[in-house]
Amino acid sequence: MSDQCCSPTRDTSATVRTAVRRGGEHRGLVNVPGGVFLMGEDGPDAKVGDGEGPVREVEVAPFRLSATCVTNRQFAAFVKATGSVTEAERFGWSFVFHLLAPVEVRSSPSVRRVAAAPWWLAVEGASWRSPDGPGSSIADRSQHPVVHVSHNDARAYCDWTGTRLPTEGEWEFAARGGLGQQRFPWGDDLTPNGRWRCNIWQGDFPHANTEDDGHLGAAPVRTYAPNGYGLYEMTGNVWEWTADHWAMPDGSPVDPAADGHLVRKGGSYLCHDSYCNRYRCAARDHSAPDDATGNIGFRVAADA
Repeated sequence: MSDQCCSPTRDTSATVRTAVRRGGEHRGLVNVPGGVFLMGEDGPDAKVGDGEGPVREVEVAPFRLSATCVTNRQFAAFVKATGSVTEAERFGWSFVFHLLAPVEVRSSPSVRRVAAAPWWLAVEGASWRSPDGPGSSIADRSQHPVVHVSHNDARAYCDWTGTRLPTEGEWEFAARGGLGQQRFPWGDDLTPNGRWRCNIWQGDFPHANTEDDGHLGAAPVRTYAPNGYGLYEMTGNVWEWTADHWAMPDGSPVDPAADGHLVRKGGSYLCHDSYCNRYRCAARDHSAPDDATGNIGFRVAADA
């Protein structure tokens, strides 16, 4: 089962992805040179049960990756052109972090909470159009990463734009920005020169966020400085779907209960070192293909 503190799972059967005819274009792809790199982590930060290690040499061919996560504006263009309906919209609800949900929702005794992580609320009407639930919208969030999109939704967008999701190896190679075995896309220091380089949790999780990095929820894309390859927010902000299934480096299952789950990378605005230090380049987690939450998005890739 996915780590519920990071992003909960619907625990439903995966739905069939609807084929979408190509017709759009995704702009802003960055050339990533490819090469051989050391993937994974064996140090004290590594989560052994997540299959981060052992550190191993992996070769990545040159490819292209979007400089940012897909934004609400880009996803809205896809929906307008295709009429696509996301799985969160079909289900009629999605997971929202409690401090972001409307007051009347989070204070309601009838709201459903995730037992292992009660800060996650199953909010009726939450979707990419209404990220925080009823009454919220993306009107002033056009440059925020689109969220509440499942793996199936992300692949539908890729079909329309003639792109694909990056493999886990491609994603991690790109996130490192040419720095090798560094913890973060910019180096080993979380806040170099006292400046925040990513959007994660500061304070007492999950009750009080001091917002030292400037944000409680997701930040607009290009908020923080890019890495060496010109890629923004490769860690923190929102989790990002990859094309790979959840397995150990040798291909064996990490968790039999997670059969069919897909790898996501990068961590999110809810990551905190007190319980989830998955905002590192090597960190990884997983979700079912129809899972959608307020802290999962995606970026697209293409062959060179």
